[in-house]
Amino acid sequence: MLKLLVFTILVTQSPAEKSLSIGRYQIPGMSEVVHEDLGQRLPPWSGIPFAGLLLSIAILPLVAPEFWHRNYPVVSLVWALILAVPFVIAYKGAAIHEILHTYLNEYIPFIILLSALYIVAGGIYLKGTIIGTPKVNVAFLGVGTILASIIGTTGAAMVVLRPFLRANMYRKNRTFMVAFFIFLVANIGGALTPLGDPPLFLGFLHGVPFFWTLKLIPEFLLTAGLLLLIYYFLDRRHFVREEFDFTRVKREPLRLEGWYNIFGMAGILLFVLLSGVVDLGEVEILGVRAGVHDIVRDVGLIVIAAVSYIITPRIVHEENEFTWEPIKEVAYLFAGIFMTMIPVLAILRAGEHGSAAFIIRFVEKPADFFWVTGGLTSFLDNAPTYLTFLNTAIGKFYPGVHTAAGVKALLLDHELYLKAISMGAVFFGSMTYIGNAPNFMVRSIAEKSGTPMPGFFGYIFKYSLVFLLPVFILVSVIFF
Repeated sequence: MLKLLVFTILVTQSPAEKSLSIGRYQIPGMSEVVHEDLGQRLPPWSGIPFAGLLLSIAILPLVAPEFWHRNYPVVSLVWALILAVPFVIAYKGAAIHEILHTYLNEYIPFIILLSALYIVAGGIYLKGTIIGTPKVNVAFLGVGTILASIIGTTGAAMVVLRPFLRANMYRKNRTFMVAFFIFLVANIGGALTPLGDPPLFLGFLHGVPFFWTLKLIPEFLLTAGLLLLIYYFLDRRHFVREEFDFTRVKREPLRLEGWYNIFGMAGILLFVLLSGVVDLGEVEILGVRAGVHDIVRDVGLIVIAAVSYIITPRIVHEENEFTWEPIKEVAYLFAGIFMTMIPVLAILRAGEHGSAAFIIRFVEKPADFFWVTGGLTSFLDNAPTYLTFLNTAIGKFYPGVHTAAGVKALLLDHELYLKAISMGAVFFGSMTYIGNAPNFMVRSIAEKSGTPMPGFFGYIFKYSLVFLLPVFILVSVIFF
């Protein structure tokens, strides 16, 4: 909505009035600032606030849980200011432009999309009795994994998670179930279409054919198949040990309440897809160029979410245990993450001209691209990481060639590199809670529903390193 409000002011300005005013501070010639490459000048220690925020997310819930749950918005804000204040003092207009660009073109659309999916999915309630046996749970995960490539990882996670949690409310050991849900539904399932995960959608916008990602089916089937098999045997072991008498559970027939919200999900998908294929021109907002089609998309999503919330009966939200806390937690924490991530991503974008040049020079073979793209995706936003290494691969084989032309050439001559980058960006989002947008929300919803979840490092050391890493090594050996 911020884009829409400012748009009405800026469209009345003449070209000569395009300098930016923030309070009494004038930034003349903002269009000149846009082209300044901060990544070439930023020192590596500018990533310290990002590391500090990640460590806070990892450690404070363990050592000071009450303080964290009361003050996590403040912690996020403090780390954001630790980066923003010296950043603006040192780089002035260029820094302000980067911050505005990040929040107007990335953070606000990110939160609008997540909120819309969260609200609309929160109005869909599968009522009735489902018993979470190992076979039923594998079916839940399998359907969610396939659904993720159709309605996106976030959409699939929000639709499937609550019924999955209710089906297992009788089970004692549920933490591992949510971990595998994050692996499969919130990440790996989005590998087959550009609608599945943001990096693949960016690839589509830069010239990768829409159905090219179906070539990832062998890698997808191996990865998802192995994880589902591991999950089944793990779940069966716990199921047998629990010895719960499910015959005592009162059975109720299944029925879908709030079914009309399915049309809301379809509307969200349509707006997202159209924003990528329809060009309605650009406007300047606070000196930042934004697509009119993106503004239309964001307004459309807000309208869909508002209508869904208004028309969904309160009883459906209550039965679904709908609360605002999970989306608030994501909004506050990612506001800080997006701010502190600015110098890290800028350094990566600078390639061999930035302080992360040693990383760019390291990648040579497809396996290198798979692991480096994946490793960075685990802690950074997977969309810019994907673009960084897509352009790195193009620059490696076709120096000076425009991205769109480079993509075509890459598909003809070095397709394996694009596969490695795509899989690294999608699969490795499951390695940490912040690796992909829905991960943190899934964790928060699970905790609010009574499922104990490990902390940041607990998730990594107990689950992703134990179950994901061996599968990724196998995928790397077989395919790259």
